[in-house]
Amino acid sequence: MLSDEMKAERVRISQELLEHFEKEGENFVKKIITGDDTWVHHYDPENKRQSMEYRHKESPQPKKFKTQASAGKVMLTVFWNSEFIVLADFLEKETINSQNYVETLTALKRRIELIGIGNEMLLQHNNAKPHTSAATRDAIQCLDFSVLPHPP
Repeated sequence: MLSDEMKAERVRISQELLEHFEKEGENFVKKIITGDDTWVHHYDPENKRQSMEYRHKESPQPKKFKTQASAGKVMLTVFWNSEFIVLADFLEKETINSQNYVETLTALKRRIELIGIGNEMLLQHNNAKPHTSAATRDAIQCLDFSVLPHPP
């Protein structure tokens, strides 16, 4: 549930972004790199021998049991622009904290320089603590990113 102040902030940020778009058009959109993270679960599939079972062609299909529990999970952080995925970064069995987010942003900066998609990139990510910590803000400034505001 959003407070009245949060709703007003959402409107203000939306108007600000719309003004940028009206001023710069498609060039504004092309400068945006959006980032998000999520847990990705992986499974150990059955091998061919485990999945083979002799049965007559008129026999009923074997009942399938519940899928097995996840063999593990990794944190995936993805950054993309209007055309393609710029960086996909995997973090084994850890949640995102400020330190490893700064490392990911550093890898993002290297990737941007490698593929040559521009110097004036606008970073858009949510307001999670690792994204807004003082250490992350300092790193963003050192890496010369501009951050688009994200509404509550």
